Amino acid sequence: MLGLKLPTDPRWVNIVEKNIEEILTDHAFCEQKATSTAISLIISFPEYTELVQEMTALVKEEMSHFKMVHDIIINRGWVLGRYRKDDYVIQLLKFFPKGGSRTTQLVHRLLYAALIEARSCERFRLLSEELKDKELAKFYKSLMASEANHYTMFLSFARQYGNRNEVNQKWDDLLTYEAEIMRDLGKRETVHG
Repeated sequence: MLGLKLPTDPRWVNIVEKNIEEILTDHAFCEQKATSTAISLIISFPEYTELVQEMTALVKEEMSHFKMVHDIIINRGWVLGRYRKDDYVIQLLKFFPKGGSRTTQLVHRLLYAALIEARSCERFRLLSEELKDKELAKFYKSLMASEANHYTMFLSFARQYGNRNEVNQKWDDLLTYEAEIMRDLGKRETVHG
């Protein structure tokens, strides 16, 4: 369903289990970045009313997810760690050239967002199935559907606002590129890396 060309090695969960605090901190910041992405799309493309409406709803949802993750961190007696760079996203952003028309820029941003959500969904599925910590496994299972819905929403908007055939080709090329990135990742307790 997600179309990812290189699935995450299930042994990644073993890395996560060695430092649950780290994955929760990384996850919290991923939720903040998803919120920022939605706000940025509203600011950059206010003329797309349907997109603005959906991004407004997404901001609320992503911040509620941040609060859920932050509450888990607090309930475990920890504090939110410091922000760190996301190597996955940094590499992903190198795929499309900068510039182009506003529509091209919008489509590229929507495709990036779709892929990030798809990978998050795939990782959350793994955590829900493989984590020994049953509370966290249940939590990640509850988030999987949201991530899948976000992925399909972003991809649908890209296809709606761009030339469908061109978007489909860009999406396939981006999936191939992302698979190459993932060959070097999956060795840290981060949502994408």
